[in-house]
Order: sequence, then C-alpha cells, then structure tokens
Amino acid sequence: MTETKPKKLAVNNNSSVGSRIFDTLNVVALVGLALITVLPLIYVLAASFATEPEIAARPFFLWPHKIVTEAYEYIFATPTFIRSLLTTVVVTAVGMVVQVMLTFTMAYPLAKRYLPGRALVLNLVIFTMVFTGGMIPTYLVVRDLGLLDSYWALILPLAINPFYLIIVKSFFQELPQALEEAARIDGCNEMGVFFKIVLPLSKPIIATFSLFYAVAIWNDYMSPLLYISDPDKWTLQILVRQLVATDPAAALAQMDRTWVPPEQGVKFAIIVIATLPILFFYPFLQKHFAKGVLIGGVKE
Repeated sequence: MTETKPKKLAVNNNSSVGSRIFDTLNVVALVGLALITVLPLIYVLAASFATEPEIAARPFFLWPHKIVTEAYEYIFATPTFIRSLLTTVVVTAVGMVVQVMLTFTMAYPLAKRYLPGRALVLNLVIFTMVFTGGMIPTYLVVRDLGLLDSYWALILPLAINPFYLIIVKSFFQELPQALEEAARIDGCNEMGVFFKIVLPLSKPIIATFSLFYAVAIWNDYMSPLLYISDPDKWTLQILVRQLVATDPAAALAQMDRTWVPPEQGVKFAIIVIATLPILFFYPFLQKHFAKGVLIGGVKE
C-alpha cells in the first residue's frame, strides 16, 4: 500500500500581512485612546502637588518640579470640605442601597408572566425611557412633596432607572424556575424565594448595578444644584463646581477665611479627591462587573 501524504494547506501571505497590519493599527488606536484618557488624569494628579507658579508657567506636565502638599493640607483642614465629603459618601451609600432594592423588588414581579397587568406596567416603564417630564415638572413634584433642601431629593426622584429595570427583569426571567418551585415546596413564600434564592444568585448583577447607581449619585451635581439651597448641605460635586466653574475665590473664602490657599492647586486637588473613591472601589467589583454587564441582555 502506498501511503497518502497529507496535503499542505496553502498559506495566504497577503491575508497574513493584512491581518498583521490590521492588528497593528488596532493596537496603535487603542494605545492612543488610552493615552487620551490617562494623560489628563496624570496631569491633574501632578498639578495637585505642584506650586502655583509652576501651574501657571507650564501648560502641561506629568511630574512637578517641586512636590508640595499645601492644597491637600488646606482642603482637609476646612470643615466645609469635610462636611461635603461626608455628605456625599452618606448620600451615595444610602441612595445606592435604596435604588438597588427598589429596582430589584420591582423587577422581580415583572419577570413573572402570570402577573396581572404586567404588560401595562412594562409599557409604562418603557414609556418613561422615551418621554420624561422635564426639569420644571420634576422640580414642582419634589417641592410639593416637601423634599426641597432634603437629602431624599437626591435619591428618590431617580430611584429606579427604567433601562436597568428592564435588564434586571430579563435576568430574573433567565433563572431556572425549578429552583423557585423547589423553594416553594420547602415552604418558602414569595419573599422567602426572593431573598433566599433569587438575590444570592444575582450577586454579579447586584454588584454591577450597585456600581452604576453609586457612580451616578456620586457624580450628580444637577440634583443638588436644583434642590439644595443650604450651603451646609452641599455635596462634594457642588463644591467642585463652585471651585472650578463659577467663582473659585468666593468658594475658597467660604471654605476658610483665615488662610489664603493655592487657588489652582486646590482646584486640582479637590478633583483628585472627588475621583479617587470610584477608582478605588471599582477593582473590588471588577470580577462581577464584566459578567453582570452581559447578564440579562436576552430579549423576552
């Protein structure tokens, strides 16, 4: 018998060269986008430790000639900043818990196809994704509810994001019904099934939307600007806005009148402090984040 030699596959050199060029262009484009994103952050961090003359003389730098901490010393020595930071942390933590609980408790019954009126409620939710009342009607509702100058005005008007609600509902529909039926056979009611079966299986999506809600509350300055008029209840974002966008001198004077701080350095330092908490907590949720973003994306 004569052995048949395997045929060699033809290699398309043109395709190989084109693939390498495409990969190279992708890498260059991604590195460029990464630099565009990272370099401004490095500059803000470096400028927060630089002297005022250096900030004025050098339009861009990644390392200061002389490292000073006057801006941070001033910020952490002022009661206005400490109060604003604590207010933002508390509002973010409480708001995240409230919004996640309301979103999940509303999404769970809507995931049940046998729920009476389910289609009507879902249509109303989808309607709010397309049409909103606007700023003035929302302000009037908050005012009539007596929430002006209240921290609840920063939480309740945006308590449920309709887009997140739809995703969570789709995730609940993908859970095996056998688990819920087994729990009911063991004597669990609907609340028991939800808290003992459904929520433990929802850790990735809980982590994902907790991060989404926390970032939204932490970065929100429009709600405090509209609903909070008492300077003692300012959040960190309003303080940043006062320092960066409006009248830095007046904001610094309100923070502390006994010490003239480095104005530009304080701007950069407070931006760094306002950004760090989200950057700090993200790595701890990253293992759930990628999975949670994809979960629940299947259409009904």
